[in-house]
Amino acid sequence: MDTQRKKGVLEICVLAALQKEPSYGYRIVSDLSPYIDVSESTLYPILRRLESSGCVSTFSQEHNGRLRKYYRLEIPGQEKIQQFLSEAEEMRRIYQYVEEEYQ
Repeated sequence: MDTQRKKGVLEICVLAALQKEPSYGYRIVSDLSPYIDVSESTLYPILRRLESSGCVSTFSQEHNGRLRKYYRLEIPGQEKIQQFLSEAEEMRRIYQYVEEEYQ
């Protein structure tokens, strides 16, 4: 997959992974891995960008005697997911057109 396209899709996937409940880096990677190739080294810069833009917020919580950083979806992140989904139908039409013309 094209790097720029994958970057945008990964951001949406990360936001979607946080839709139901706050989560932490390793778990987000585990949740996404069946669907898209992502590593922790790729994930953390995405999380920092999403935090800087207000799409996610962070908090720390103790787990097995250590503090674990959790990420929580915020309203701008929810809006970003909604925008992505509203564009999905248009993208399906574009893919359909390309497939039809390619054959």
